[in-house]
Amino acid sequence: MKFLRPFLLALILAATFFYFTTYRHGRLQSANWISRPHQVEITEAAGGESLDSEEQNNIAVYRKNIGAVVNITSRVMTFDFFYGLVPQEGQGSGFVIDKEGHILTNYHVIAEAREVWVTLHNRKKYRATIVGTDRAHDLAIIQIKGADIRPVTLGDSTNLQVGQKVYAIGNPFGLSGTLTRGIVSSIRQVKEPDGMEIEEAIQTDAAINPGNSGGPLLNWHGEVIGINTMIASSVGQSAGIGFAIPINTAKAVLNDLVTLGRVRRPALGVRTIPIDPDLASEMGLAADYGLLIVQAVQGGAADRAGLHGGSERAYLGNTPIMVGGDLIVAVNGERIESQQNLAQVMNKHRAGDTITVTIYRGKKKMDVSVTLGESREQV
Repeated sequence: MKFLRPFLLALILAATFFYFTTYRHGRLQSANWISRPHQVEITEAAGGESLDSEEQNNIAVYRKNIGAVVNITSRVMTFDFFYGLVPQEGQGSGFVIDKEGHILTNYHVIAEAREVWVTLHNRKKYRATIVGTDRAHDLAIIQIKGADIRPVTLGDSTNLQVGQKVYAIGNPFGLSGTLTRGIVSSIRQVKEPDGMEIEEAIQTDAAINPGNSGGPLLNWHGEVIGINTMIASSVGQSAGIGFAIPINTAKAVLNDLVTLGRVRRPALGVRTIPIDPDLASEMGLAADYGLLIVQAVQGGAADRAGLHGGSERAYLGNTPIMVGGDLIVAVNGERIESQQNLAQVMNKHRAGDTITVTIYRGKKKMDVSVTLGESREQV
Protein backbone atom coordinates (compact mmCIF):
# COMPACT_ATOMS: atom_id res chain seq x y z
CA MET A 1 0.00 0.00 0.00
CA LYS A 2 2.94 2.26 0.67
CA PHE A 3 3.98 2.19 -3.03
CA LEU A 4 0.48 1.78 -4.54
CA ARG A 5 -0.72 5.24 -3.59
CA PRO A 6 2.13 7.12 -5.43
CA PHE A 7 1.70 4.83 -8.46
CA LEU A 8 -2.03 5.58 -8.71
CA LEU A 9 -1.34 9.29 -8.33
CA ALA A 10 1.22 9.18 -11.16
CA LEU A 11 -1.22 7.25 -13.37
CA ILE A 12 -3.97 9.83 -12.77
CA LEU A 13 -1.57 12.69 -13.58
CA ALA A 14 -0.45 10.99 -16.80
CA ALA A 15 -4.07 10.37 -17.89
CA THR A 16 -4.99 13.99 -17.14
CA PHE A 17 -1.97 15.24 -19.14
CA PHE A 18 -2.86 13.03 -22.14
CA TYR A 19 -6.49 14.21 -22.11
CA PHE A 20 -5.70 17.93 -22.12
CA THR A 21 -2.70 17.89 -24.45
CA THR A 22 -3.52 15.19 -27.01
CA TYR A 23 -6.95 13.63 -26.99
CA ARG A 24 -8.99 16.79 -26.38
CA HIS A 25 -6.92 19.01 -28.67
CA GLY A 26 -7.02 16.42 -31.44
CA ARG A 27 -10.82 16.42 -31.36
CA LEU A 28 -10.89 20.22 -31.41
CA GLN A 29 -8.41 20.25 -34.35
CA SER A 30 -6.07 22.66 -32.65
CA ALA A 31 -3.99 24.81 -34.99
CA ASN A 32 -0.89 23.54 -33.25
CA TRP A 33 -1.42 20.03 -34.61
CA ILE A 34 -1.78 18.65 -38.14
CA SER A 35 -5.30 17.50 -38.94
CA ARG A 36 -5.44 14.47 -41.21
CA PRO A 37 -8.90 13.73 -42.63
CA HIS A 38 -9.91 10.21 -43.48
CA GLN A 39 -10.20 11.11 -47.23
CA VAL A 40 -9.53 14.06 -49.57
CA GLU A 41 -12.57 15.85 -50.93
CA ILE A 42 -12.08 17.34 -54.46
CA THR A 43 -14.38 18.86 -57.08
CA GLU A 44 -14.38 16.96 -60.34
CA ALA A 45 -15.80 17.99 -63.72
CA ALA A 46 -18.64 15.94 -65.05
CA GLY A 47 -17.42 13.37 -67.58
CA GLY A 48 -18.19 13.49 -71.28
CA GLU A 49 -18.25 17.28 -71.68
CA SER A 50 -19.00 18.11 -75.33
CA LEU A 51 -16.69 20.32 -77.42
CA ASP A 52 -17.93 23.62 -78.74
CA SER A 53 -18.19 24.22 -82.50
CA GLU A 54 -14.89 26.11 -82.67
CA GLU A 55 -12.98 23.33 -80.93
CA GLN A 56 -14.59 20.75 -83.18
CA ASN A 57 -13.48 22.71 -86.26
CA ASN A 58 -9.91 23.00 -84.94
CA ILE A 59 -9.76 19.25 -84.44
CA ALA A 60 -11.34 18.53 -87.83
CA VAL A 61 -8.80 20.72 -89.68
CA TYR A 62 -5.92 19.04 -87.83
CA ARG A 63 -7.12 15.48 -88.40
CA LYS A 64 -7.87 16.14 -92.06
CA ASN A 65 -4.33 17.35 -92.83
CA ILE A 66 -1.86 16.04 -90.27
CA GLY A 67 -1.18 12.84 -92.21
CA ALA A 68 -0.06 14.86 -95.25
CA VAL A 69 2.22 17.30 -93.40
CA VAL A 70 5.82 16.08 -93.25
CA ASN A 71 9.05 16.94 -91.51
CA ILE A 72 11.92 17.59 -93.95
CA THR A 73 15.54 17.16 -92.93
CA SER A 74 18.15 18.39 -95.39
CA ARG A 75 21.86 17.72 -95.16
CA VAL A 76 24.34 20.13 -96.69
CA MET A 77 28.12 20.19 -96.64
CA THR A 78 29.78 23.28 -95.16
CA PHE A 79 33.33 24.31 -94.33
CA ASP A 80 34.40 24.44 -90.69
CA PHE A 81 36.98 26.79 -89.14
CA PHE A 82 39.82 24.71 -90.55
CA TYR A 83 38.27 24.61 -94.06
CA GLY A 84 37.22 21.00 -93.75
CA LEU A 85 33.94 19.73 -95.15
CA VAL A 86 31.41 18.95 -92.42
CA PRO A 87 27.76 17.91 -92.75
CA GLN A 88 25.12 20.26 -91.42
CA GLU A 89 21.43 19.53 -91.04
CA GLY A 90 18.46 21.83 -91.42
CA GLN A 91 14.80 21.20 -90.78
CA GLY A 92 11.57 22.40 -92.29
CA SER A 93 8.10 21.27 -93.24
CA GLY A 94 6.21 20.35 -96.37
CA PHE A 95 2.93 18.80 -97.47
CA VAL A 96 1.94 16.06 -99.91
CA ILE A 97 0.05 17.37 -102.96
CA ASP A 98 -0.71 14.15 -104.89
CA LYS A 99 -0.81 10.38 -104.60
CA GLU A 100 2.53 10.08 -106.40
CA GLY A 101 4.24 11.42 -103.29
CA HIS A 102 5.12 14.91 -104.55
CA ILE A 103 5.69 17.30 -101.67
CA LEU A 104 5.56 21.09 -101.86
CA THR A 105 7.94 23.06 -99.64
CA ASN A 106 10.14 26.17 -99.65
CA TYR A 107 13.23 26.33 -101.81
CA HIS A 108 15.30 27.53 -98.85
CA VAL A 109 14.41 24.36 -96.92
CA ILE A 110 16.27 22.13 -99.40
CA ALA A 111 18.67 24.62 -101.05
CA GLU A 112 22.08 23.05 -101.82
CA ALA A 113 21.09 19.85 -100.01
CA ARG A 114 23.13 16.70 -100.64
CA GLU A 115 20.50 14.54 -98.97
CA VAL A 116 16.83 15.14 -98.19
CA TRP A 117 14.86 12.94 -95.78
CA VAL A 118 11.13 13.05 -95.10
CA THR A 119 9.53 11.88 -91.86
CA LEU A 120 5.78 11.27 -91.86
CA HIS A 121 3.47 11.83 -88.91
CA ASN A 122 3.54 8.07 -88.23
CA ARG A 123 7.36 8.33 -87.83
CA LYS A 124 8.13 6.45 -91.05
CA LYS A 125 11.18 7.90 -92.80
CA TYR A 126 11.86 8.12 -96.54
CA ARG A 127 14.73 9.33 -98.70
CA ALA A 128 13.43 12.09 -100.99
CA THR A 129 14.54 13.29 -104.39
CA ILE A 130 14.44 16.92 -105.51
CA VAL A 131 12.11 17.16 -108.53
CA GLY A 132 11.98 20.88 -109.27
CA THR A 133 12.97 24.24 -107.81
CA ASP A 134 11.82 27.82 -108.25
CA ARG A 135 14.19 30.07 -106.34
CA ALA A 136 12.42 33.25 -107.50
CA HIS A 137 9.23 32.21 -105.70
CA ASP A 138 11.01 30.24 -102.90
CA LEU A 139 9.26 27.02 -103.94
CA ALA A 140 10.43 23.45 -104.41
CA ILE A 141 8.96 20.04 -105.17
CA ILE A 142 10.47 16.88 -103.68
CA GLN A 143 9.16 13.32 -103.98
CA ILE A 144 9.03 10.18 -101.88
CA LYS A 145 7.94 6.77 -103.14
CA GLY A 146 6.16 3.86 -101.51
CA ALA A 147 4.18 5.88 -98.98
CA ASP A 148 0.38 5.63 -98.82
CA ILE A 149 -0.63 9.21 -98.00
CA ARG A 150 -3.83 11.15 -98.62
CA PRO A 151 -2.80 14.50 -100.14
CA VAL A 152 -4.01 17.89 -98.97
CA THR A 153 -6.68 19.89 -100.79
CA LEU A 154 -5.32 23.04 -102.44
CA GLY A 155 -7.62 26.02 -101.94
CA ASP A 156 -7.84 29.46 -103.54
CA SER A 157 -5.82 32.41 -102.21
CA THR A 158 -7.66 35.08 -104.17
CA ASN A 159 -10.01 37.38 -102.30
CA LEU A 160 -8.64 36.50 -98.86
CA GLN A 161 -10.06 38.82 -96.22
CA VAL A 162 -8.19 40.38 -93.31
CA GLY A 163 -9.64 38.83 -90.18
CA GLN A 164 -10.52 35.41 -91.54
CA LYS A 165 -9.40 32.40 -89.54
CA VAL A 166 -6.29 30.44 -90.55
CA TYR A 167 -4.32 27.47 -89.23
CA ALA A 168 -0.63 26.60 -89.54
CA ILE A 169 0.64 23.01 -89.26
CA GLY A 170 4.34 22.21 -89.21
CA ASN A 171 7.37 21.19 -87.22
CA PRO A 172 8.57 24.27 -85.28
CA PHE A 173 11.93 23.61 -83.61
CA GLY A 174 11.58 19.98 -84.72
CA LEU A 175 8.36 19.48 -82.72
CA SER A 176 6.41 17.52 -85.31
CA GLY A 177 2.69 17.80 -85.89
CA THR A 178 2.16 21.20 -84.27
CA LEU A 179 -1.02 23.19 -84.94
CA THR A 180 -1.34 26.92 -84.32
CA ARG A 181 -4.25 29.20 -85.09
CA GLY A 182 -4.67 32.86 -85.98
CA ILE A 183 -6.14 35.22 -88.54
CA VAL A 184 -5.12 36.84 -91.79
CA SER A 185 -3.49 40.04 -90.53
CA SER A 186 -2.78 41.65 -93.90
CA ILE A 187 -2.06 41.01 -97.58
CA ARG A 188 1.14 42.78 -98.59
CA GLN A 189 4.35 42.61 -100.59
CA VAL A 190 7.34 41.51 -98.51
CA LYS A 191 11.01 40.92 -99.18
CA GLU A 192 12.67 37.71 -98.04
CA PRO A 193 16.14 37.71 -96.41
CA ASP A 194 17.75 36.72 -99.74
CA GLY A 195 16.20 39.75 -101.43
CA MET A 196 13.43 37.92 -103.28
CA GLU A 197 9.99 39.54 -103.08
CA ILE A 198 6.71 37.78 -102.33
CA GLU A 199 3.76 39.35 -104.11
CA GLU A 200 0.52 39.45 -102.12
CA ALA A 201 2.10 37.61 -99.18
CA ILE A 202 -0.36 36.46 -96.52
CA GLN A 203 0.54 37.99 -93.16
CA THR A 204 -0.76 36.09 -90.13
CA ASP A 205 -0.49 36.14 -86.35
CA ALA A 206 -0.67 32.34 -86.18
CA ALA A 207 2.56 31.30 -84.44
CA ILE A 208 5.20 30.42 -87.06
CA ASN A 209 8.71 29.50 -85.94
CA PRO A 210 11.89 28.01 -87.41
CA GLY A 211 10.90 24.59 -88.73
CA ASN A 212 7.46 25.78 -89.91
CA SER A 213 8.92 26.86 -93.27
CA GLY A 214 7.28 24.98 -96.12
CA GLY A 215 4.28 23.88 -94.10
CA PRO A 216 0.67 24.65 -95.03
CA LEU A 217 -1.43 27.63 -94.03
CA LEU A 218 -5.05 26.47 -94.07
CA ASN A 219 -8.47 28.08 -94.06
CA TRP A 220 -11.26 26.91 -91.76
CA HIS A 221 -12.33 24.30 -94.34
CA GLY A 222 -8.89 22.70 -94.06
CA GLU A 223 -7.83 23.78 -97.56
CA VAL A 224 -4.29 25.02 -98.17
CA ILE A 225 -4.25 28.74 -98.98
CA GLY A 226 -0.55 29.41 -98.41
CA ILE A 227 2.95 28.06 -97.76
CA ASN A 228 4.42 29.30 -94.47
CA THR A 229 7.71 30.93 -95.34
CA MET A 230 9.18 33.50 -92.96
CA ILE A 231 8.72 35.53 -89.80
CA ALA A 232 9.48 39.12 -88.88
CA SER A 233 11.28 38.94 -85.54
CA SER A 234 14.37 40.39 -83.92
CA VAL A 235 14.85 37.25 -81.79
CA GLY A 236 14.31 34.60 -84.47
CA GLN A 237 11.08 33.38 -82.89
CA SER A 238 7.41 34.12 -83.42
CA ALA A 239 6.45 37.69 -82.69
CA GLY A 240 2.99 37.31 -84.19
CA ILE A 241 4.13 38.42 -87.65
CA GLY A 242 4.48 35.52 -90.04
CA PHE A 243 4.20 35.38 -93.82
CA ALA A 244 3.01 32.76 -96.29
CA ILE A 245 3.32 32.51 -100.07
CA PRO A 246 -0.20 32.48 -101.57
CA ILE A 247 -1.07 29.02 -102.84
CA ASN A 248 -2.15 30.40 -106.23
CA THR A 249 1.45 31.46 -106.84
CA ALA A 250 2.49 27.84 -106.30
CA LYS A 251 -0.37 26.37 -108.35
CA ALA A 252 0.70 28.47 -111.34
CA VAL A 253 4.12 26.77 -111.45
CA LEU A 254 3.41 23.27 -110.11
CA ASN A 255 3.06 21.64 -113.53
CA ASP A 256 6.36 23.11 -114.73
CA LEU A 257 8.15 22.07 -111.54
CA VAL A 258 6.91 18.48 -111.71
CA THR A 259 7.29 17.95 -115.46
CA LEU A 260 10.32 20.12 -116.28
CA GLY A 261 12.06 20.62 -112.95
CA ARG A 262 12.04 24.39 -113.50
CA VAL A 263 9.62 27.21 -114.24
CA ARG A 264 9.18 28.53 -117.76
CA ARG A 265 9.37 32.24 -117.05
CA PRO A 266 7.11 34.25 -119.35
CA ALA A 267 8.72 37.01 -121.38
CA LEU A 268 7.02 39.85 -123.19
CA GLY A 269 10.34 40.85 -124.71
CA VAL A 270 10.23 44.62 -124.24
CA ARG A 271 12.26 47.40 -122.66
CA THR A 272 10.02 50.10 -121.21
CA ILE A 273 9.94 53.32 -119.21
CA PRO A 274 7.07 54.29 -116.86
CA ILE A 275 4.97 57.27 -117.87
CA ASP A 276 3.61 59.90 -115.49
CA PRO A 277 1.40 62.92 -116.29
CA ASP A 278 4.39 65.24 -116.78
CA LEU A 279 6.11 62.92 -119.27
CA ALA A 280 2.83 62.23 -121.03
CA SER A 281 2.24 65.97 -121.47
CA GLU A 282 5.80 66.57 -122.70
CA MET A 283 5.62 63.72 -125.22
CA GLY A 284 2.04 64.36 -126.29
CA LEU A 285 0.88 60.85 -125.34
CA ALA A 286 -2.75 59.77 -125.37
CA ALA A 287 -2.68 58.57 -121.72
CA ASP A 288 -0.94 59.97 -118.66
CA TYR A 289 0.08 56.53 -117.32
CA GLY A 290 1.44 53.22 -118.61
CA LEU A 291 4.70 51.81 -119.93
CA LEU A 292 6.22 53.25 -123.09
CA ILE A 293 7.96 50.61 -125.20
CA VAL A 294 11.50 51.82 -125.83
CA GLN A 295 12.55 48.61 -127.57
CA ALA A 296 10.76 45.47 -128.71
CA VAL A 297 13.42 42.74 -128.61
CA GLN A 298 13.90 41.31 -132.09
CA GLY A 299 12.25 37.92 -132.38
CA GLY A 300 10.65 38.30 -128.95
CA ALA A 301 6.98 37.88 -128.09
CA ALA A 302 6.09 41.55 -128.49
CA ASP A 303 8.01 41.83 -131.76
CA ARG A 304 6.26 38.74 -133.19
CA ALA A 305 2.89 40.19 -132.20
CA GLY A 306 3.63 43.46 -134.01
CA LEU A 307 4.20 45.75 -131.04
CA HIS A 308 6.44 48.71 -131.86
CA GLY A 309 9.43 50.09 -130.01
CA GLY A 310 10.70 53.67 -130.20
CA SER A 311 11.96 55.16 -133.45
CA GLU A 312 13.10 58.66 -132.43
CA ARG A 313 16.11 59.41 -130.26
CA ALA A 314 15.50 61.59 -127.18
CA TYR A 315 16.89 62.13 -123.69
CA LEU A 316 15.35 61.37 -120.34
CA GLY A 317 17.54 63.57 -118.16
CA ASN A 318 21.01 62.54 -119.33
CA THR A 319 19.86 59.10 -120.47
CA PRO A 320 19.30 58.58 -124.20
CA ILE A 321 16.08 56.76 -125.04
CA MET A 322 14.02 55.94 -128.12
CA VAL A 323 10.52 57.42 -128.16
CA GLY A 324 7.56 57.01 -130.49
CA GLY A 325 6.81 53.41 -129.51
CA ASP A 326 3.54 51.86 -128.34
CA LEU A 327 2.23 52.81 -124.87
CA ILE A 328 1.08 49.78 -122.81
CA VAL A 329 -1.83 50.72 -120.54
CA ALA A 330 -3.34 47.31 -119.65
CA VAL A 331 -2.79 43.55 -119.85
CA ASN A 332 -5.82 41.27 -119.82
CA GLY A 333 -7.84 44.24 -118.62
CA GLU A 334 -5.55 44.98 -115.66
CA ARG A 335 -4.31 48.56 -115.56
CA ILE A 336 -0.53 48.85 -115.99
CA GLU A 337 1.16 51.84 -114.39
CA SER A 338 4.63 50.53 -113.59
CA GLN A 339 7.11 47.77 -114.36
CA GLN A 340 6.11 46.21 -111.05
CA ASN A 341 2.50 45.98 -112.26
CA LEU A 342 3.70 44.26 -115.42
CA ALA A 343 5.87 41.84 -113.44
CA GLN A 344 2.89 40.94 -111.22
CA VAL A 345 0.80 40.14 -114.29
CA MET A 346 3.62 38.07 -115.81
CA ASN A 347 3.89 36.04 -112.61
CA LYS A 348 0.36 34.79 -113.22
CA HIS A 349 1.34 33.30 -116.57
CA ARG A 350 3.75 30.83 -118.09
CA ALA A 351 5.66 30.83 -121.35
CA GLY A 352 3.29 29.89 -124.16
CA ASP A 353 0.25 31.64 -122.64
CA THR A 354 -1.58 34.17 -124.80
CA ILE A 355 -2.39 37.54 -123.25
CA THR A 356 -4.19 40.64 -124.49
CA VAL A 357 -2.09 43.80 -124.35
CA THR A 358 -3.94 47.12 -124.57
CA ILE A 359 -1.84 49.89 -126.13
CA TYR A 360 -2.02 53.36 -127.57
CA ARG A 361 -0.31 53.74 -130.93
CA GLY A 362 -0.33 57.48 -131.33
CA LYS A 363 -3.88 58.42 -130.39
CA LYS A 364 -5.37 55.08 -131.43
CA LYS A 365 -6.26 52.53 -128.74
CA MET A 366 -5.71 48.88 -129.71
CA ASP A 367 -5.85 45.37 -128.24
CA VAL A 368 -3.04 43.07 -129.36
CA SER A 369 -2.84 39.30 -128.68
CA VAL A 370 0.66 38.26 -127.58
CA THR A 371 1.91 34.70 -127.09
CA LEU A 372 4.49 34.91 -124.32
CA GLY A 373 8.01 33.65 -124.88
CA GLU A 374 10.37 32.16 -122.33
CA SER A 375 13.12 34.07 -120.60
CA ARG A 376 14.56 34.29 -117.13
CA GLU A 377 15.77 37.83 -117.53
CA GLN A 378 13.18 39.89 -119.38
CA VAL A 379 9.49 40.36 -118.68
